[in-house]
Formats: sequence, structure tokens, C-alpha cells
Amino acid sequence: MEQFSYLAVLFFIFFTTLFLELILKARVWQKMKRLFLTVLPVLIAMTVWDWYAIKESHWFFDKDLTTGLILFGFLPIEEFLFFIFVPIAALLSFEAVRAIKKQSIPGENS
Repeated sequence: MEQFSYLAVLFFIFFTTLFLELILKARVWQKMKRLFLTVLPVLIAMTVWDWYAIKESHWFFDKDLTTGLILFGFLPIEEFLFFIFVPIAALLSFEAVRAIKKQSIPGENS
């Protein structure tokens, strides 16, 4: 069961911030361009960073704590999802605060 612990943490992060979209109307899922521009740079940069760190033996992933699904020959699916879920959770949190404070970004079409 330990092999699902990383996934459990990711889903906890994602679903605990998802209520911000539903209850506080953060509108993150309605702004797909912003969501994409938030996630993509993190996904690329962190994947490259992990590739380098693993290649140079700076770190590794415990096979007992991951599902064993490997992407690109080196990256556990859990790590890949981390690079997606955490930026989304951060953006949801940011947008929820903006929604509560009723603040907009200059030049943004609300």
C-alpha cells in the first residue's frame, strides 16, 4: 500500500484546493490559457531538473513508494503529476484570494 502514498498526497493537495474553484469561484478552470501558462514552464523545468539530478545520481525515487509507472525512462508518474497538481493548487489558492478580495489584474478581462 505504501506504493500509493505519493499519489495519495497529490490527490489530497489537488482535491483540498479544488473546493476553492467550486465554492469561492476562483475560475481557474475557465482560464485555460493562464492555467496552461502556469503549468507548462514548471512541468518542463522540473522534468529537466529531475532528469539531470537522477542522471548525476543526486537523487532517486524509492521503488517501494511509487507505483512503478515510469515516464520518459526515468520519471515516476507521481513526480510528473506533482509538477502538474502543485502549480494548479497554487493558482487555485491565488485566484481564491483574489476572488475573496475582489481584486483584478490590470489588463485582465474579468
